Amino acid sequence: MTRFSKIERDTNETKIKVELNLDGTGQADIKTGVGFMDHMLDLFIKHGLFDGKILADGDTWIDDHHTTEDIGIVLGQAFREALGDKKGIKRYGTAFVPMDDALAQVVVDCSNRPHLEYRVTPELNAKVGNFDTELVHEFLWKFALEARINLHVIVPYGHNTHHIIEAIFKATARALDAAVEIDPRVKGVPSTKGLLT
Repeated sequence: MTRFSKIERDTNETKIKVELNLDGTGQADIKTGVGFMDHMLDLFIKHGLFDGKILADGDTWIDDHHTTEDIGIVLGQAFREALGDKKGIKRYGTAFVPMDDALAQVVVDCSNRPHLEYRVTPELNAKVGNFDTELVHEFLWKFALEARINLHVIVPYGHNTHHIIEAIFKATARALDAAVEIDPRVKGVPSTKGLLT
């Protein structure tokens, strides 16, 4: 079974194309026009052991907001579509990832109950290079909403903003990889309600 999706979204602000295979080996083709997001999405694909192509053409002459937000939307839609009926998945995943001075914990539930809890205790610098760091929350919220997952991001400590955000993306990928893993012991969907759609 290959869990694959391809989503395209064109607006007056952005053109986004995402191809996502949940059962990959970490092969990434990322070109978004937002350098820092290219780096974070490359980490996301590699550490989630997904295969992914994420291409974006957006109005970055204004700023990176529309492009970053819309990538979150389309990647979330692709994740949800690739996951399909969710039969046999573990549903829950958690990961702790250190990155030098920073530690991130991410806990996820592929529940069809979208929510983002973003508890990043250290104060982030406003920018990493030219990238506005407030867009990390925007990306994760739109991804969780469109993927219809419950996503908790917890960073208890860290000093370097780049390291903190990198740990968040790696931990998110690893938690999702654990949650979507097929467990042969699971019959149907892992819910007493009988559905997760």
